Amino acid sequence: MVLSTGLNSHPYSIAIQDLNEDGRVDIAVANYGTKNLVTFLGSGDGIFENQASYGVNFDYAPLMIGAGSFNKDGRSEIIVAYDGIDHVDVLVTYNLGSFDRHMTYSTGSWPRSVAVGDFNNDTRLDIVVANQYDNTVSILLGYGNGFFANQVRYSTGSSPYSVAVGDFNNDTHLDIVVANWNDNTISVLRGYGDGSFADQTIYSTGTSPYSVAVGDFNNDTRLDIVVANYDDNTTSVFLGYGNGSFTNQTTYSTGSGPQSVAIGDFNNDSLLDIVVANYDDNTVSILLGHADGTFANQTTYSTGTWPYSVAVGDFNNDTRLDIVVANLGNKTVSVLLGYGNGSFANQKTYRTGSAPYSVAIGDFNSDNRLDIIVVNWDSNNMSVFLGYGNGFFANQMIYSTGISPSSVAVGDFNNDTHLDIIVADLNQARAHNWEWISTEIVRHWGF
Repeated sequence: MVLSTGLNSHPYSIAIQDLNEDGRVDIAVANYGTKNLVTFLGSGDGIFENQASYGVNFDYAPLMIGAGSFNKDGRSEIIVAYDGIDHVDVLVTYNLGSFDRHMTYSTGSWPRSVAVGDFNNDTRLDIVVANQYDNTVSILLGYGNGFFANQVRYSTGSSPYSVAVGDFNNDTHLDIVVANWNDNTISVLRGYGDGSFADQTIYSTGTSPYSVAVGDFNNDTRLDIVVANYDDNTTSVFLGYGNGSFTNQTTYSTGSGPQSVAIGDFNNDSLLDIVVANYDDNTVSILLGHADGTFANQTTYSTGTWPYSVAVGDFNNDTRLDIVVANLGNKTVSVLLGYGNGSFANQKTYRTGSAPYSVAIGDFNSDNRLDIIVVNWDSNNMSVFLGYGNGFFANQMIYSTGISPSSVAVGDFNNDTHLDIIVADLNQARAHNWEWISTEIVRHWGF
């Protein structure tokens, strides 16, 4: 019986083990040429299913694999050694003999940005996607088991690039805000609490709004909005009245080509601050917040080439917020550790896939340490960096996505206490149930 491992795969090592706990022997093959792992599940009569390549790709060519229950928990693990690399990886199979499980859902044309929230108050997370080419957002209501209803779409302004969620009128129902690139506006869509939304209300921004985030900047318990305006090198701040409406914008200077915006308290004064990734001058801008909702002049820090996306979290467990930036131009992420006074250390960079486009954070392996996930536009995959809890990260693990992934968000979509991932691809929104990642990647050795 001949089993195909794929074109130009150059299979190099093989392991035999019951990978899906059905009492039948299965086969795992490490392919040197395609740098991936494929499995063949056994039927118990000497026949094996066609290969199941579940998106386990490696940065380096695998030289040797072995299989067994290394941690004596009854589950099979696979250990992988690489050509020229001084560490090995251990992956837990967990029941299905697979390493990734994903479902694909239709959206509008060119899904550009994705966010999550409970839009119908059923304690199950839902998804909103901004669709650049048809000027809509798609709402996909979650069933709480990792599956979602078909989309319902709502009109936005022209070329929606970014979406965020919050309760803007204090009615306990989540609302949506969208940054519209072509008409220099944001759209606010108020939620009814049943998963449906009112027609948009429009507010003017600076030129070419690219990214939007939400927070209470003046501590009045009313949510406000900040927008990064690419072409006029500003951020716009809209203070909320608490009834779903907002003041006219106040603008603040940033670096050149602000591409992405995030918020956090960087100087531990209980006031929210702003960080902006500046695509054209390879920096991030830090704008420290005042109690009245205004902001200080920017301070800038160097990043990699063409910073495209920014996120915030405490990566070294010192109660001080840090920053991670996806650098599209030189295939890296930059980690800048915060000192807690609004200033940051110089960046440390980690290699990603090609054209890292969007970054998010979460604890994917339940070790109480924040990890990083980046979707890579040109290589059609995503990079997962497991955190050590001291501000450093393991080398990336690569997992396949759909075509040209543009945005990533994180949430527990099936209520199993494991974080899952939703990725907006060029032609689709793909929901990945990432309980497999949070359990598969046990640790990286050799550090």
